[in-house]
Amino acid sequence: MIDPRRLRILRAVADHRTVTAAAAALYLTPSAVSQQLAALEQETGHVLLTRSGRGVRLTAAGEILLGHTHEVLAQLERAEAELAAYAGGSAGAVTVAAFATGITEVLAPAIARLAHDHPGIRLRVRDAEGDQSLPLLLDGEADLALAVEYRGAPGADDGRLSVLPLYAEPFDAVLPVNHPLAGLPAVELADLADADWVAQYPGNPCHDVMLLACELAGFKPRLVHSSDDFRAVVALVGAGAGVALVPRSALRGMDFKEALARPVTGPAATRRVFAATRRGAESHPLIAPVLAALAREADRLPTY
Repeated sequence: MIDPRRLRILRAVADHRTVTAAAAALYLTPSAVSQQLAALEQETGHVLLTRSGRGVRLTAAGEILLGHTHEVLAQLERAEAELAAYAGGSAGAVTVAAFATGITEVLAPAIARLAHDHPGIRLRVRDAEGDQSLPLLLDGEADLALAVEYRGAPGADDGRLSVLPLYAEPFDAVLPVNHPLAGLPAVELADLADADWVAQYPGNPCHDVMLLACELAGFKPRLVHSSDDFRAVVALVGAGAGVALVPRSALRGMDFKEALARPVTGPAATRRVFAATRRGAESHPLIAPVLAALAREADRLPTY
């Protein structure tokens, strides 16, 4: 009989690619993880992992077992959800990992709504960049993630996740007030090909959106300055350090001073936001109302 606790360890190793990183995510020692994996190999009668450089990778047998692991763990999440519903689980805490503007746009309003409609549900918010919330969810550090699509992110068909699309928003070009294109009502992205750029750090989903939009416009941006803080990005643009693409919601209420924002024509730079849970947990009586509240708040957002 395969121990499902060991399947969680197998999935963590598959996600993190090293025993050490998986152990840290699971709050175990590397030796404990290695022992559990060895026991799992004994239970299955197959070698599941092999060394690959400084890390490990799954063997063919390991990949087969990983596919079943997603199904088993999702079913356990459903079992917990049904038991909680049977016990009348209308009170408890839900931890949500979310990025800053997602908190502002939908999560904070959802908290206010839940306080009225479901006073027994307490939300705990963890501020996390759009590429960090899904690892927190999969490692069990969060019950729900508010995340952004980006290259390399798990897809909608990922067996570990249940995904709820929420909203999409455009990126606007941010220019110095004295830029030659500042007088236009909209900016063609290709016209910024020769500019210096202020951008988010690699790994930030906004960085990926900016790169892809520029690639579609036929150029590779000259990245000179980096910041994940949108206020800092706008300040640098206002100082004449370059131009930038920033999600429209991040610009609302911002003091531009020496910078301004213009819509972009040509290839669309768009940020798509979704909520995710571990598959099977979406029906949990504490999580389902949170998802519904997020969806309602997303429906109230302006149509871009």
